Amino acid sequence: MIGAGSWGTALALQFARSGHDVRLGGLLELDELEAMVEKRENTRYLPGARFPDNLVACPKLEDCLEGARDILVAVPSHGLRDTLTKIKPMLGPDSRVCWATKGFELSTGKLPHQVAAEVLGPDFPVAVLSGPTFAKEVGAGLPTAMTIASNDDEFARSLAEAISSKNFRAYTSDDIIGVEVGGAVKNALAIGAGMSDGLGFGANTRIALINRGLVELMRLGVALGAKKETFMGLAGMGDLVLTCTDNLSRNRRMGLALAAGKTIEEAQEEIQQVVEGVKAAKAVHEVAEELGIEMPIVNQVYRILYEGLTPREAVEALMSRELKPESEH
Repeated sequence: MIGAGSWGTALALQFARSGHDVRLGGLLELDELEAMVEKRENTRYLPGARFPDNLVACPKLEDCLEGARDILVAVPSHGLRDTLTKIKPMLGPDSRVCWATKGFELSTGKLPHQVAAEVLGPDFPVAVLSGPTFAKEVGAGLPTAMTIASNDDEFARSLAEAISSKNFRAYTSDDIIGVEVGGAVKNALAIGAGMSDGLGFGANTRIALINRGLVELMRLGVALGAKKETFMGLAGMGDLVLTCTDNLSRNRRMGLALAAGKTIEEAQEEIQQVVEGVKAAKAVHEVAEELGIEMPIVNQVYRILYEGLTPREAVEALMSRELKPESEH
């Protein structure tokens, strides 16, 4: 496991609890990784979740990867290319790489699987893990379900079997694009949902935002080559609803903070972890513009974050759009 933040640690714990030997390393400061070795716990990002004996923290990346067949990367989207580039020389001939990274690469507008193909090669076996999952609940061993999509059916199945347990169920898919688009767009929409609730707009507004946000997500995904039905599953609607409605979501909390008048920097300092939706809003907005895809909710979130629009002005802009049949997706 490369990436010892909250989500990387939670996934490492789940694989270990399912009976597999796991090494957890990554991009934290050396003293933080050494503290995990000593305390058998990630006290900064996932406090209270003790490491079982078959989960070992590795301060050195080389030690973490030595002899490993399956490598799971859990880093923010802006760090994926550098991470894959760094580990590529350490991979073995039978290595397989999967990631729990969500979001378009900001500088290129590419999805994680496209970045991986450029770095590792187009025929390298890869997979993506996504779905409605909070690290804290996975770390606590609460019942959870997610989706694993891969270009290699056997890889997807073996990962699903490796991570599944009595409290964790993984489903497989061959729609990497759909699973990745769901994970990328929902973070930007969750900021919008948080702002809506923070301004006291109520449940009617929240569900309208989620429902129409799902339409936007599907519209973009299908244009990029995804299967429409993927967005009705865990990695689409499931992840979107979870992220928009529960305060464990960093993106929703960002929206709540902005609605309270805080700056992005103040909210980020308060949340103390990367809020992917801030960069995601810009990346998704730019990809949609390039493709000519209409995404009015994402566009308004982008304008709030980057152009100084107020949340109330954004709602007025959305509500005053031209009326049209709901079936016009």
